[in-house]
Amino acid sequence: MYKLTKKTLAIFWRHSKKYKWQVIAIVSCVLIYTLAQAYVPLLYRDLIDALTAGNLDAALGIVMLVFVVNLIKLTSFRFSGFVNNFFEARVMADLTNTCYQYLQEHSYGFFTSNFVGSLVTKVRRFERAFEQISDQILFDLGRALLDMVIIHIILLWQYTFFGLIMVAWSVVYLLFTYFYSRFKLPYDFRRAEADSRTTGHLADAVTNNINVKLFANYGFEKNKFSETVEEQFRLRKKSWDLGAISDTLLSFYTLAIEFIIMYFAVRMWGQGLLTLGDIALFQVYLYRIFDKLWHAGGNIRHIYEALADANEMTEILSEEHGIKDLEDAGPIKISKGEIEFQKVSFGYHEDGAVLDNFNFKIKAGERVALIGPSGGGKSTIAKLLFRFYDVRNGKILIDGQDVTEVTQGSLRGQIALVPQDPILFHRSLMENIRYARPDASNEEVTEAARLAHAHEFISSFPGGYHTLVGERGVKLSGGERQRVAIARAILKNAPILVLDEATSSLDSESELYIQDSLKELMQDRTTIVIAHRLSTIMQMDRIVVIDGGSIIEEGKHEELLKAQKGTYQRLWEIQAGGFAAA
Repeated sequence: MYKLTKKTLAIFWRHSKKYKWQVIAIVSCVLIYTLAQAYVPLLYRDLIDALTAGNLDAALGIVMLVFVVNLIKLTSFRFSGFVNNFFEARVMADLTNTCYQYLQEHSYGFFTSNFVGSLVTKVRRFERAFEQISDQILFDLGRALLDMVIIHIILLWQYTFFGLIMVAWSVVYLLFTYFYSRFKLPYDFRRAEADSRTTGHLADAVTNNINVKLFANYGFEKNKFSETVEEQFRLRKKSWDLGAISDTLLSFYTLAIEFIIMYFAVRMWGQGLLTLGDIALFQVYLYRIFDKLWHAGGNIRHIYEALADANEMTEILSEEHGIKDLEDAGPIKISKGEIEFQKVSFGYHEDGAVLDNFNFKIKAGERVALIGPSGGGKSTIAKLLFRFYDVRNGKILIDGQDVTEVTQGSLRGQIALVPQDPILFHRSLMENIRYARPDASNEEVTEAARLAHAHEFISSFPGGYHTLVGERGVKLSGGERQRVAIARAILKNAPILVLDEATSSLDSESELYIQDSLKELMQDRTTIVIAHRLSTIMQMDRIVVIDGGSIIEEGKHEELLKAQKGTYQRLWEIQAGGFAAA
């Protein structure tokens, strides 16, 4: 945990030091402000003594000096605020960009194992934690400590006895606050984790609201969420109770020192050792020290709480990316589009294997269909081709180039995918289709939509291509989303094409239209078609039946139908003859 805290502070410092002149300006202004603030009570002490002595001219001179010092104090404070507005906002933006870039480079598997809501919350907390810690160090805690140092120096210089008492008292106060905050930090960290779990659970439940309704599981979800919130309440209350205990102990400690200082001050005034101005100065300085120390305790706690919030994101930033480019990796160069799996072994979990010593070759420009039972390894082959995961053993080659030795961006830029369940950005239809090739013109986007038979339904919307599709594309039907995905693949114009149940959400008439588009799209491209609906793959150059991570049959449609008691023949009879006949 403390290692994470050091890493968090190191990240904040690395981003802050790029703006060192702004930091120097802020610190200089804070120093001027604090010195002026500590000097004003000394002037008021002299003013009281001048008035007590009846020296009007001296009193008026002091009043003028107070005005000048306060003007300097106010100017430095306001200037530091303007500089800080740029500094904190700029660093927070840089931190958010750092988090975003690092998150995006995490592997496909990372995102399947983390709640989206929790990740978003951790990023937002991370930047807010910097703001809180920066404010505490530069303005609250930093200025308070500087103020106390100056006051203690003045007391030691002019009132040594009282200065020594206050130094000893302040040291004990700060040490207690520091060690108590360290003791409390694990509880703050657990509170932050509970907050993230609650946010993640809430985001997951809201995203799956339709499932809650479909399965009439409102009561179940309510109870499950209540358990999460109850744990959050328990850990939050524990953290807050520990803070309240600290505040109570320090309150009594402060009350005791105030009584001791004022008791001795009054006794010494009675002996003629102190003036009324001295006693007034003590009261002001005591109030200032108590106020600064009281808030210093809270400031330290707030820093640790902010660190606890930030540490969750630091943990992600410290986690190595699951899939990384080699240092000397270059862009892939595809001239033909030949794909080969050489003795590939892979499993999602260490104790199991989806593919074991798997060999598979696709010729350049060949159209290959992968079929077989669910869980047999068809989609895994596509994910490995995109290098969403790295293989345990073996190699995947494209035109003789190992996919682990080229950059991920160039690899994925040369493969177009039409997934079974396309996910769209909450942006316009024009932006979603153009995402495949950001430099494409409006005319090229429209032409891709026409070929995918998406132009017809897009034109029927009042906003046309500027229509927003909603989060994940929820404002479109499944078939409409799939046609948008096909339009993207057409626009991408990649040499390798992967169709993963690309027409599964289409009605028969729409499928008929799109089959023509897909035939044109597959022309002169190496194509992998993953399908359960066998009618969509009859015209493929080769049909490969995969079960248990192995190829059990392959050939053309007519050849596989002739196989006695073959898997493909059985699946065809089920779909062609109906389930009743099967």
